[in-house]
Amino acid sequence: MDGLRAASPRLTDGGIETDLIFNRGQTLPLFSAFVLNESAAGREVLASYYRDYLAVAKAAGRDFVFATDTWRASSDWAGQLGYDDRRLMEANRAGIDICRDVAAEFAADGGASLIAGVIGPRRDAWVHDAAMSIAEAQSYHAPQVEALALGAVDEIHVYTLTNTAEAVGIARLAEAARLPVVLSFTVETDGRLPGGMALGRAIEQVDAETGGSAAYFMINCAHPRHFREPLESGAAWVARIGGLRSNASTKSHTELDQSPDIDIGDIAGLAEEHRTLLAALPDLQIVGGCCGTDHRHIGAICTASFPHS
Repeated sequence: MDGLRAASPRLTDGGIETDLIFNRGQTLPLFSAFVLNESAAGREVLASYYRDYLAVAKAAGRDFVFATDTWRASSDWAGQLGYDDRRLMEANRAGIDICRDVAAEFAADGGASLIAGVIGPRRDAWVHDAAMSIAEAQSYHAPQVEALALGAVDEIHVYTLTNTAEAVGIARLAEAARLPVVLSFTVETDGRLPGGMALGRAIEQVDAETGGSAAYFMINCAHPRHFREPLESGAAWVARIGGLRSNASTKSHTELDQSPDIDIGDIAGLAEEHRTLLAALPDLQIVGGCCGTDHRHIGAICTASFPHS
């Protein structure tokens, strides 16, 4: 995409699924935002969604990373909705095209951006996948990596990883496709991955098995209070954290999964949590949100953390 300015971190969007469902009245079966790609009305909802964040980025003087709506656009999830391989490939491509169209609007207004093709886990995003192997991850995720590569995304972002094998498998696919990859683990309220592995250990293990091929790591789908302590430890692995996509709520994954309503949390408090974390993350590359967040949260984080943008 357009040449990015030097200012870091860049901004990205918030919790796309929760925003679309609770704030925009959309129905997303299996939490699958990509189903909106197939209708003109759905595509316009998505374009409007991204535009809200671009207004924040413009006001803050920040570059923007478009994250495609393809977190669930892989065969096991889409297959439950009747998608065959061809239709699924088209859905991934459509998600990229929506971002590219809105990115052109942003560029015409003087903004710089890139497009990240998003991948989610094969199974439950909040439960440790003890059965996953590196070979399975490579076999399962290869078609989506191919679809994103053919769509000419700038990067691949992998969200809500619960285990290292899946991270390693996707990282190897991205390297073979010559695409930068960003790997994002989710953590429980104790700052550890579902299943109990320490975040630092997970990052070190993935780096060891991939030769450090990931551009950087992120944390998503957790509140800063859940991971602040390990990030402030000063350990060497913390330097590999380049992105945060936090939840609005301090609730656990189980509590959020059982909640019938959106929890937007304390917006000002979330912004302050991010401000205090900046000292521990001097090389932060990207800031966005996850469940319960929308453009208001990202705007508040900008105001608190980057007051001189």
